[in-house]
Amino acid sequence: MMTEIVLPNDTNNLHNLFGGQLLSWMDRCAAISANRHCHRQVVTASVNHVSFNHAIEQGSIVTLEAKVSRSFNSSMEVFVDVFIEDQRGTNKRIHSNEAIYTFVAVDQLGNPIQVPPIEPETDLEKQRYAGALRRKQLALILAGKMKPEDATELKRLFFPEEK
Repeated sequence: MMTEIVLPNDTNNLHNLFGGQLLSWMDRCAAISANRHCHRQVVTASVNHVSFNHAIEQGSIVTLEAKVSRSFNSSMEVFVDVFIEDQRGTNKRIHSNEAIYTFVAVDQLGNPIQVPPIEPETDLEKQRYAGALRRKQLALILAGKMKPEDATELKRLFFPEEK
């Protein structure tokens, strides 16, 4: 979890947070989460999804929460949720943005190394855990590294009657 305040040099000419600044904060928060999970050096492999749902104004207090949703051999999918604190004294948090990153754990020579598994507990963790495999299979298909017929989780999603 990280908290930042949006300063004037973080904003565009509309006095809203630069998207690139938010991406930097999300990448940093997600990297720390991945590092804490595997206790190894990690590198960003991809930014799989980013949604900018709500402009973040200058002076806003922004909290970023990152959590590893699933680990594979050497990679980890990390969800980042971004919240803005209501500035009117209600202490309500507004979910403004989110992103999904993929990190790879590496050894001192930069070679990928195995990471520990994840055990989801809450309903949200279980939902994100299950979705991670579908997202990975889709990415592998789009990259030409997997045949669509081998994507078991995607097939189950679109053709539930097949086994």
